[in-house]
Amino acid sequence: MLSNYPLYQQLIEKEVRKVVVKELKKYKALRVAVQNRKEQEEQGVRGLFPALYESDKQKEMKVRQIERALQYTLDEIERRIIEEKYLGTTRVKDITLYLDMGLTKEQYYMKKKEAIFQIATALGII
Repeated sequence: MLSNYPLYQQLIEKEVRKVVVKELKKYKALRVAVQNRKEQEEQGVRGLFPALYESDKQKEMKVRQIERALQYTLDEIERRIIEEKYLGTTRVKDITLYLDMGLTKEQYYMKKKEAIFQIATALGII
């Protein structure tokens, strides 16, 4: 049973990373949706586009909670990794990031993993 523990741990890590990355990518769109809704309210426009899914309150809460997780649970290196890797408008390779940041490959992947798990914990995913 113990011989399977590292494999089990890897599977858990992979699943956590998958869920967190999905939420971070949705966060980019949600952040814009919240800004758009506020702009519509300021201009007195409502229902500009049909809403098929989450309520405005759910969107706002997700945005606030993800922003809080990014701001308060990550150190500056972890935050930079997450922001550049998942929240930017351009696709960035890991190797580019760790070379630009002056980190070794091992340091980079350890920080990235720690950041993913910190976010997952803060959001109640794990």
